[in-house]
Amino acid sequence: MSPHHTRLGRRLHRFTRRPRRVAMLSVHTSPLHQPGTGDAGGMNVYIVELARQLAAQGTEVEVFTRATTGGLPPAVELAPGVLVRHVDAGPYEGLAKEDLPAQLCAFTHGVMRAWARHRPGHYDLVHSHYWLSGHVGWLAAERWGVPLVHAMHTMAKVKNAALAEGDTPEPPARVIGETQIVRAADRLIANTAEEAGELVHHYGADPARTAVVHPGVNLDRFRPADGRAAARARLGLPQDAFIPLFAGRIQPLKAPDVLLRATRLLLDEDPSLRERLVVPVVGGPSGSGLAKPEQLQKLAARLGITDVVRFRPPVGQELLADWYRAASVLVMPSHSESFGLVAVEAQACGTPVVAASVGGLPVAVRDGVSGLLVDGHEPAGYARALRRLIDDRELAARMGEAAARHASGFGWDTAAAATAEVYAEAMAGRRRHLRSAHG
Repeated sequence: MSPHHTRLGRRLHRFTRRPRRVAMLSVHTSPLHQPGTGDAGGMNVYIVELARQLAAQGTEVEVFTRATTGGLPPAVELAPGVLVRHVDAGPYEGLAKEDLPAQLCAFTHGVMRAWARHRPGHYDLVHSHYWLSGHVGWLAAERWGVPLVHAMHTMAKVKNAALAEGDTPEPPARVIGETQIVRAADRLIANTAEEAGELVHHYGADPARTAVVHPGVNLDRFRPADGRAAARARLGLPQDAFIPLFAGRIQPLKAPDVLLRATRLLLDEDPSLRERLVVPVVGGPSGSGLAKPEQLQKLAARLGITDVVRFRPPVGQELLADWYRAASVLVMPSHSESFGLVAVEAQACGTPVVAASVGGLPVAVRDGVSGLLVDGHEPAGYARALRRLIDDRELAARMGEAAARHASGFGWDTAAAATAEVYAEAMAGRRRHLRSAHG
């Protein structure tokens, strides 16, 4: 047999061993929630798009999430082959993410009740997202005798090492919980090689059980479409304005205040810019930002820039794509990002990005090609980067074109296929373990 056919045979063998049905766990935020509100953000988009593509490629997905309002149907079809199951665990409203560890027992009970209605072997694998889900997944996978694949999305030790001023550190209980999940999981999925390194360094993860799978972007939704002028017309934005956009949850971790302070520096340097500068902030308070939801508006008033800043509530994905297209540049001064899906979405729409050189952002953004990376969080650094794009329209246009090309490599079909490979490896590893255990 030729080497080519041997490789083909191996690939086909792997494909046939992929799971028929996966139980996906997302305790603290539902894939049905609007990203940019409360705790809903990039992870919601990740779960929705990954589940859709896995189903399209032949693996059914059932997503278990906590019911946050009364009267929700027990199960909702999100897409063909993707079911969202609502689990009653604790009061529907008023529970912060920090209160949820106390509800994990009730949530696990709900997951087990759903499983008990099926025949043995209904789920081939558990894929948990974020540490709260990891604890439920650990128990479920052990009870069902299937592999556990876990995605951290963010890590307490990494967040605490890059804490924004005024932000609340992650509690020791989360650090302990994450350490336990790393030990228990058959496979860990990291967004980038850097995140994989952090899992090994901070939590003692086994590199052989840690896989890197870049998240994707919905390239049908996020694309240049009919261009900047049309998007600005639809949103009622001036055609000749320079528009640096912030899109995301409003909390110290995401550092929207850095963009506002950089705006003040730009206006101090060139007062004439005031006539053609519009700074949209699209998103809602989240996390520790919920304690002072008006803080950013008050900062804009103190800085004397309320006439140029436009606060907008979170918007749906279609309208968000228009905001990306309308912007001159997306600004992401985050203190920590496991990947930075927003950066890839904006680039897919043909918009360059100015971002902090942290976490996965150096992978999401090609520095000097599709955008500019800034070391640190000093507003002056962001003001300088924005000034470059204001002064050099050709550079901005070149970066916008390169951004769309760069983002085209991040399709969800690629991410789902790579995730299915990780599933197949986890299942094969579990079978090997069982064989050796039984001699």
